[in-house]
Amino acid sequence: MTQNIILIPAFNPDETLIALLRELRALGFLCIIVIDDGSDETHRPVFQEVLRCGCIVAKHDKNRGKGAALKTGFRTAVERFGEGNCYITADADGQHLPEDILAVGRALAEHPDALVLGTRDFGSDNVPWKSRFGNRITSFVFRLMTGVACADTQTGLRGVPACLERLALIEEGERYEYEMNVLLDAAGAVPFYPVPIQTVYRDGNRGSHFHPVRDSARVYGRLLRHLASSLAGAAVDYSLFFLFMRLLPFPRIQGVFLAAVLARIASGMVNYLLARYWTFRSRRTMGREAVRYGCLFIAQMCASSGLVSLFSLFLWPVVAKLIVDSVLFFVSFVIQKNWVFRKEELRWSGMQGTEKIAGH
Repeated sequence: MTQNIILIPAFNPDETLIALLRELRALGFLCIIVIDDGSDETHRPVFQEVLRCGCIVAKHDKNRGKGAALKTGFRTAVERFGEGNCYITADADGQHLPEDILAVGRALAEHPDALVLGTRDFGSDNVPWKSRFGNRITSFVFRLMTGVACADTQTGLRGVPACLERLALIEEGERYEYEMNVLLDAAGAVPFYPVPIQTVYRDGNRGSHFHPVRDSARVYGRLLRHLASSLAGAAVDYSLFFLFMRLLPFPRIQGVFLAAVLARIASGMVNYLLARYWTFRSRRTMGREAVRYGCLFIAQMCASSGLVSLFSLFLWPVVAKLIVDSVLFFVSFVIQKNWVFRKEELRWSGMQGTEKIAGH
């Protein structure tokens, strides 16, 4: 029978975690897995108390990040309770109240095919400005990338349905980017169901292990890699265009046309290889992806040429090209993610890694 399993990653937690676990047990949650993500020895008593609360502890020998901890939690749950369960992920630092975790669990039971998201109100006075600003930017970019609205992309309180269990097990990312990658790949595949939760920040969120620069770069990793590969392709395009212009022994008009075509084909190949092996890290066979990318490449080239020509009737050509190519940048990303390099569902293949499991 499907059950809700709570997963809580923890790195050097305090007594707040113990209080949360006791309240969750009192609310009737029987399956709780706490992942010790390489906490130091001074926090061993906390995890001993976790075991006394009747919870399972999965331990990393060293700190590997929130994403790795969550994947360890999912693998531990599958090993202990089998496949096909639903999950609630929550943080150990007191941001997620027991009643809100219960609300997410109830919503998951009512909407078993949806990704339930505990959604905070970032207009509250107690929200640090950097959290408010960061979430608004991330939500805006997320909608551009997926076409799906998500008011709280950074929430750690989530109800993960059984249909996303395998995605959760194999998703890319070891740290904070993991949660964003799950959202990106789930968008469009399952509906998002928001559940309003209280906005709690203890001591101005000083207990958070989120590094604003390093971890933000990880969160935006796919989009930044897409941008870098696009810039690399553009550099190849322009460099080869000028090179072919000098080397091809043709009259000017024919030479310009042939140089542009050859340079664009070469840049397209560079973009495809970077997208496959770096941006999306695809595991599918190359043939079908190459054909699909070729169709997208041709369509994008035609759209860019046609729209730039049209907008140049009332805008400077450089401005027209900047606007058109900026829009096509996001369109191309969405099509590549959802069609060209779409992930296939992979079956769970057993426990991996170096985690150790303790239980009651």
